Amino acid sequence: MTSLTERAEQAATGTEPEAPYTPPTLAAEPLPDIDIEGPGPEGPEQVSAVVAWSRVMDDIRGISKREQYNAAGTRYNFRGVDRTVNAFAPVLRRHGVLVIPSDVQASYRDFTNSNKKIQRECTVIVTWTIYGPKGDHFTAQSAGEALDSADKGTAKAQSVALRVLLLTAGMVPTGDPDPDSVYIDRGEARIRSAEEYRDEILDPKTSPQRLSIIRDELDSLRMLNSRVQNETGELETLDSIGGRMYMERTGGGS
Repeated sequence: MTSLTERAEQAATGTEPEAPYTPPTLAAEPLPDIDIEGPGPEGPEQVSAVVAWSRVMDDIRGISKREQYNAAGTRYNFRGVDRTVNAFAPVLRRHGVLVIPSDVQASYRDFTNSNKKIQRECTVIVTWTIYGPKGDHFTAQSAGEALDSADKGTAKAQSVALRVLLLTAGMVPTGDPDPDSVYIDRGEARIRSAEEYRDEILDPKTSPQRLSIIRDELDSLRMLNSRVQNETGELETLDSIGGRMYMERTGGGS
């Protein structure tokens, strides 16, 4: 929503207000029906919280990665929050298990995205209290993070933390093939030259995260002190060049 001042300027100049950035929406697959009988009129069996949770684990044998993200040149399959909760909720009710957030520690960071719009990153660490049918409980923690341009970042991050808790504490497999079941003989990998590493470090498209990985690679190859010509033609170590580029791209220096 624009302010009165902005609207007055737009009326005076005849310019149209810039449309707000809207992230790509992904078509959601309908959630499957979960046929789980309730505990019955007598309620769930009165067992400890740990035993009740183990029975929840026994009932949920797998949640497949049926949802797909395909936007901004990135494509992958995942198990979403709704699919996970849809599978767990009736089983938790059947065994009289409650999953309650008892403490949330949140941190925030604002940044400008590629469309020059302000977004807020929210990271949370949630402590969950898991109650059994007898009223006893145990606690667990999980983390989640999310981006949002409005006021939903915290709710999104907590939803991610809930998914992480359920899938991790429930030890829920995906049903996908084990990646170690396929052996690929790649042959002997070619060691990159110091000049190739220099070129990647100096490339403006190389992210700070990639620069950190490059430094680890150079350290393992004992090439941090390799001297090459830098962008001005002077001799400089790869470690020094990488450090300068990292500081520039993270706003830590020029």
